Amino acid sequence: MQEVLTELRSKTRSQAVRSEGYEENKVKCSICRDKAVVIYRVHKDTEWEERKAQNGSFIEVPKEMVLEEDFLAGDVCSPDKAWEWRTTYSKRCTCIENSRLERILKASEITEEFKKLGFGNFRTEGKNPIIHEAKEAAHEYYTEFDHIRGNRQNSIALLGQPGSGKTHLLMAVSNNLMQKKKLPVLYFPYVEGFNDLKDDFTAIEKKLKRMKEVEVLFIDDLFKPVSKVVNGVRIKVPRATEWQIEQMYAVLNYRYLNHKPILVSSELTVDELADVDEALGTRIYQMCKDFTVLIQGDRKELNHRLED
Repeated sequence: MQEVLTELRSKTRSQAVRSEGYEENKVKCSICRDKAVVIYRVHKDTEWEERKAQNGSFIEVPKEMVLEEDFLAGDVCSPDKAWEWRTTYSKRCTCIENSRLERILKASEITEEFKKLGFGNFRTEGKNPIIHEAKEAAHEYYTEFDHIRGNRQNSIALLGQPGSGKTHLLMAVSNNLMQKKKLPVLYFPYVEGFNDLKDDFTAIEKKLKRMKEVEVLFIDDLFKPVSKVVNGVRIKVPRATEWQIEQMYAVLNYRYLNHKPILVSSELTVDELADVDEALGTRIYQMCKDFTVLIQGDRKELNHRLED
């Protein structure tokens, strides 16, 4: 309620400022007026309570407070009672977190359409049990993320059938990590990502550095296979040039050694990933060991694109 009142009062003051001839568009935040902090006054008889801060420490917070601007304007008390409100309390404005979230979302390289994907709009009704298992694994991974983040097994892999929702579920994890935990995530679609790097070699070093160091890396469709006919038999061959394997190994080995989480989707199984490059595949296996789901079966049941 206090935050709602704060916002309403700030909007009222903003209207007053405009009426006095100021250029309101110069101020991005109407609550703190771009000062990044909001200052309050606290009455001497106000009770304080202990709350847990984002960094894990505990701080004392007043149960009730008024905006300092209202106090200075004489809207809180008469002049002879001003001494009762001599205590001040300040906190960061919500615009700081909002700006940070905007930067995180922009840097993720996730499209606006993909930012809409969540657990709530992933359908499981009438689906094969393995699809339910994949959703449960993805949701549990997100729920447990804070506890496993620094461990060796801190990652997730959804493998197998194309069109089964692997990207949707891992995008749901990504969106929740960014929007609720304010954690930076970088999305790297394997095929398109390497095509872009191939077209702009000047960006390679910078992009690979980001892939190594970002808090969470989402690799989509790793080594996505192509269909080829070999000796009269049609088989799927992973897209993996020596250069691509070398770059992916450098990224994943860095993250492996520094316990930095990865989200991986691929049509390949763990064994097939290891066949492409054993050192790389086994690292993925070890990192995703506790959260790996292999989706295999009748494509008509598993590929949502084949639904009526």
